Amino acid sequence: MSATAENPPATATTTATATGVEERVRARVITDDPLYRTIPVALRFAVAEPLAVRIVFPAGLSPEGTDNEWVFPRALLEAGLQAPTGTGDVRIWPCGRVQAVVEFHSPEGVAVVQFDIAALRRFLRRTYAPAAAAATR
Repeated sequence: MSATAENPPATATTTATATGVEERVRARVITDDPLYRTIPVALRFAVAEPLAVRIVFPAGLSPEGTDNEWVFPRALLEAGLQAPTGTGDVRIWPCGRVQAVVEFHSPEGVAVVQFDIAALRRFLRRTYAPAAAAATR
């Protein structure tokens, strides 16, 4: 079965403002179950924090009922699309040519989430326009 048939393309919604970028994408939670679970995820970048990106999981996935937000260096996300990287709470590596895996470590456990590389690259590309505009002000 092809990767496309197993993993339908993610749809994305992007919002770009003078203060940042938000892109909503679909990601797959990886478990030992042969069927994957697709979830909505927000990728965020704020001009006020030009070196950081955020991945926000919806409140419905959290036992506390609140959004679960992970903040980490934008450079880590960029590097992880090329080769395995990360040694702390967030680790990223490419998985084939079209997907990337992001592993989140917390005291409660580990979550492994798979993203389409195209969605992550598109988000990263869009983070540079607001950052460049802010730098010239």
